[in-house]
Amino acid sequence: MRQKITCTLFLFFTFIIGHAQTNGSIAGKVLDKEVNNDPLPFSNITIKGTTKGTTSDLDGLYQIPDVAPGTYTLVFSFVGYETKEVLNVVVNAGKVTTLDVILSANAAALDAVIITTTTRKVSEAALLLEQKKAVDIKQSIGAEELAKKGVSDAAGAVSKISGVSKQEGSSNVYVRGLGDRYLNTTFNGLPLPANDINKKNIELSLFSSDIIENVSISKAYSAKQYGDFAAGNVNIDSKDYKGKGFFNVFAGTSVNTNAIGENFVKSEGSGFFGDYARHNQNPFAVILSHGIDPEDVSAPINVSFGASAGKSFNFENGSRLSVFGTVSFENAYEYRRGEATDFTTVEKKAFGDAEEFEYSTTTTAMTTVNYKIDDQNKLKFNSLFINSSTNEVGYFGIDGKGRNRDAILNTDEGFYQMNAQFDQNQVYVNQLIGNHKNEKIEIDWAAGYNVVLAKQPDRKRISIENYQFALDTDPTTNPTFYSNVDFDNQRYFQDIDDTEFNGRINLAYKATENLKLNFGYNARSKERNFENIRYGYDITDSDFAITDVNNLNNIFNIQNFNSDGGAIYDIRVINTIPTLGNRNRPGLAENTYSGNLDLFAGYVNAEIKSEKWLIVPGIRLESFDQSVDYDVINLGNNGNSSASAYENFFLPSLNIRYALTEEQNLRFSASRTVSLPEFKETAPFVYIDVTNRIGGNPDLLGSSNPDFVNVKDISYSDILNFDVKYEWFFGKGEIFSVSAFAKQIKDPINRVVAFDATGTQRYFRTGEQANVYGVEIEIRKNLLQDENEDTLLSVGLNTTIMHTEQDLYDAVEGTYSVSFRNDKEQLQGASPFIMNADISYSPTFGSYKPTGNLVFSYFSDRIDALGSGQLGNIVEKAVPTLDFILKNKITDDFEINFSVRNLLNPKIKYVRETSGGDVLVTSTNGKGVSNFDRGRNIGVQLKYNF
Repeated sequence: MRQKITCTLFLFFTFIIGHAQTNGSIAGKVLDKEVNNDPLPFSNITIKGTTKGTTSDLDGLYQIPDVAPGTYTLVFSFVGYETKEVLNVVVNAGKVTTLDVILSANAAALDAVIITTTTRKVSEAALLLEQKKAVDIKQSIGAEELAKKGVSDAAGAVSKISGVSKQEGSSNVYVRGLGDRYLNTTFNGLPLPANDINKKNIELSLFSSDIIENVSISKAYSAKQYGDFAAGNVNIDSKDYKGKGFFNVFAGTSVNTNAIGENFVKSEGSGFFGDYARHNQNPFAVILSHGIDPEDVSAPINVSFGASAGKSFNFENGSRLSVFGTVSFENAYEYRRGEATDFTTVEKKAFGDAEEFEYSTTTTAMTTVNYKIDDQNKLKFNSLFINSSTNEVGYFGIDGKGRNRDAILNTDEGFYQMNAQFDQNQVYVNQLIGNHKNEKIEIDWAAGYNVVLAKQPDRKRISIENYQFALDTDPTTNPTFYSNVDFDNQRYFQDIDDTEFNGRINLAYKATENLKLNFGYNARSKERNFENIRYGYDITDSDFAITDVNNLNNIFNIQNFNSDGGAIYDIRVINTIPTLGNRNRPGLAENTYSGNLDLFAGYVNAEIKSEKWLIVPGIRLESFDQSVDYDVINLGNNGNSSASAYENFFLPSLNIRYALTEEQNLRFSASRTVSLPEFKETAPFVYIDVTNRIGGNPDLLGSSNPDFVNVKDISYSDILNFDVKYEWFFGKGEIFSVSAFAKQIKDPINRVVAFDATGTQRYFRTGEQANVYGVEIEIRKNLLQDENEDTLLSVGLNTTIMHTEQDLYDAVEGTYSVSFRNDKEQLQGASPFIMNADISYSPTFGSYKPTGNLVFSYFSDRIDALGSGQLGNIVEKAVPTLDFILKNKITDDFEINFSVRNLLNPKIKYVRETSGGDVLVTSTNGKGVSNFDRGRNIGVQLKYNF
């Protein structure tokens, strides 16, 4: 209705003005057949044979004034769409000729262009238009902007959106100060499983920009989304293609300024492409047949390469089959040198000088098949495979001054550890999506099947005392093995597999022009299985001298295996096979757990429109059933048990959009949601790293044990969400917005460092309530444009100011216990200040079209883990990041791109707050060292389109 009134007024004034002139004018609207005849903004309209023309506005309206009387041919075009010529358009003096046109990507267009018809969904301007018309509060970044800013993956993409920050050195993402446990990740609207035992969400860095059409974050809840919603939902839409056949290739290389000058090493057993050939072998056999020492890497130079192809096939009945495929590989070498300290009530271990070598890979392959049966029925099949690996070798105490309070020979110096591990994650995602519609009814449905195989095969950890003797020139003094317990020197194997079925269906009924009803159903069934096993080296001679610390294979080999006694070491296992002992024999899994999650939900909402209002009330009923069965050693006799929870949720939501003007919206959102515990939070398995430990807590699923204190029989956090947002779309690709948000979280969960000798970090419901308040500001502005109104110079800035506060119990006593010295604290993971900014310059010199970008991001100090007892919090210190990307489009088909990332090269640092000042520590969220810089990555990429 609003658009009709706007168009009528527009034509009326055009008509009045036209009567006062001898010339006439042409006006009308351009519509998009591919998107339900919605307005098509930024399409080009020209009068053939003249220089006269214009561009349609955000509502698809256009006008060509001051046209001499006569008969003309009008040309309508849009990138990736059919170019339509309308003949015999008659213009009369003093009159307006009205002409509405519908553009589509039909067979004629597919023969004429080699550009995907999804251009609207990847361009910055089009995504802002989608944001303007969206029924809820969300922000998106598309492939066009990703390419311009040199963003290589989804984690980098979301970190450019207001209120979002990325943890430097990892793929952890925080939205409005709420981290992994408060986020959801979907792919084409369907849930994704986690690939890491310590995370709820899949690592966004696994999704390379080659497969991304756009990434969006919904910060306000609507009934269509799963009820486990607090910070927001991150959705990745996959690329597809409609058009004439194309093929492109790219190759690139880069170096890390830290890694390039080092004698780089990686853990033995893994291949260049991040593969591992021994997954199916018995771990005991692997130990006997393969050594410990890392392997040398000849040239730590990063490479990347890939290819994409697509083609559409058109049939005589009007149907169309479109196929798109892409495959890519990239690796990265990174060297970190810093410190590593394990500090609880006192210092446990401290390495003032430590180094880590990391080699990582990501291989991505995706196929998308779209079948357009007719204008009312479409099917899409999407299959995605990701193989990612991380190969880390860490040397701790390389200066000979490492300390260990439990050392046997020397507690003041000489403690040293080597840790070499390889992690491989394989993700399989398969989806079938359908859309069917007629004049009144539209049905969207989707079904998915996901598999994640996450493995950590053959982690090697060696502990040495008196390492300072390895650094001197005296052959009579040598280090020895630290062997307080059998597992101070160990081999570790870990397997996780996740399987998930999920689906959705939504029936939209357009009752009237101003009323649309949505009825939907979601289902999700997820299962996780986990197991690990450790084998420890029992050094039989406590005085055994290590003459070469860089040749441990000379010691840990089959010749020195003490199967018959009298040699150097025994191999021990904790959980024995019946009838076999724990010495020099294979064993059974040390820790296991299996988790099951079933979510089923139905919802209904209404989209109620008027001239200026869009009101969307919704109701969701969701059933939650979760259980975890575990057998772990850290709970002793109580280690073989289970926990479960079943809940039904009633979740109302309300989203309101009020159009202040054609370009300005005022939005309001209110909802009730929940936050559910994850398997890794509830399973009491403890993962032991070099300087920290982390485990789960089954009490999060609720307990009615009368002996427990401040442990409720509740399995979820209840959340109230409120948002108010003003947004002004004042030009093509330009926006100014201000939003205020508030959240109230009952029974919040935090990660807490235990006040005990181990310092294990676990998850607890730490208090009655947490409150979050904040303001977000965003502006995107084009500063310079050329004669064609293409942007030459643009800037973008978004910032978030936030306050969080939660109350804390005096103590929590349950399966595990903690106490707190403060009664209030900030929420874990929340930065009081976040900022993202960029500036882009895009001149044109003939066919040469370079684009230079400076991209900056910053987050202030935030709590990484709450302290307990007399322990202070672990704090992640503020990090600024600055990247420079130069995109060089030499011709329409050839690009040479340059980048320098991490220009500022800041220190990545975690500290524990103590009464005597901050103490440097490491984080379970971070790397094995702290107080390090990552180095600058300098790269070049070549890309060619066929």
